[in-house]
Amino acid sequence: MNDYSTGELAVPGARLHYEVRGSGPLLVLIGAPMDARAFTPLAELLAADHTVLTTDPRGIFRSQVDDRDSDATPEQRGDDLARLITHLGAGPAVVLGSSGGAVSALALAQTRPDLVSTVIAHEPPLDELVEDRAELRAQTDDMIATYLAGDHRGAFAQFLRIANIELPPPVFEAIVGGERDEQTVADEHFQYAHMLLPTVSFVPDTDALRGTRVVVGIGEDSTGQLCDRTSRALAARLGIDPTMFPGDHVGFAGDPAKFAVRLREVLAAI
Repeated sequence: MNDYSTGELAVPGARLHYEVRGSGPLLVLIGAPMDARAFTPLAELLAADHTVLTTDPRGIFRSQVDDRDSDATPEQRGDDLARLITHLGAGPAVVLGSSGGAVSALALAQTRPDLVSTVIAHEPPLDELVEDRAELRAQTDDMIATYLAGDHRGAFAQFLRIANIELPPPVFEAIVGGERDEQTVADEHFQYAHMLLPTVSFVPDTDALRGTRVVVGIGEDSTGQLCDRTSRALAARLGIDPTMFPGDHVGFAGDPAKFAVRLREVLAAI
């Protein structure tokens, strides 16, 4: 049984819930809007030889914000991570961020490279880096408007179309159908209203990132999806080849054991 503890850290405008497992070099696993629960199986595996930090991003689940009408930007989330790493006193850290969490990790690395030894940016949704950015922005604005008008099913369908992700109807229905508890609705609203657009609009400072070892990860099953394209665009800007990981956009959750094996291979090679 790995060592396990939880805590709460007060940061400007928020109170961050975080979890720590294991011992050894610090490894941070982060998502956005995914909270710490999505990383629990992977964290348990990696805690055998790492101190693994997971956290709910500000405004999501147990990480409460003072003003729920304000945006949660990548810069804020990167600063939150800097404060968590400093609080633990265990850096510099390897930071694996997936989806919006990858954008948070990039924001952290370009402002506090002293706290990060390696960033593994797994499928960051950096829409501004691809040629059809204007079309994507219009589609994203329409999706957010659909959600804020009260149509969460239609907004999620638009999200999947923009991301070029196909889900079988039963899986789609399992996500959007049935009763939804108050916390799920609150997190979803915060994501659409205050997290999504700042995340996909973020433009990394590639010059600043050259001071940090950056790995751009792509799921083997994500070919043709939007985050495959945005990830390859980032890798090209950094002058590196992308690194393939098992599974799709959420491969770390779909098969954490297989993902952990690949992650260990990547860590051993850097």
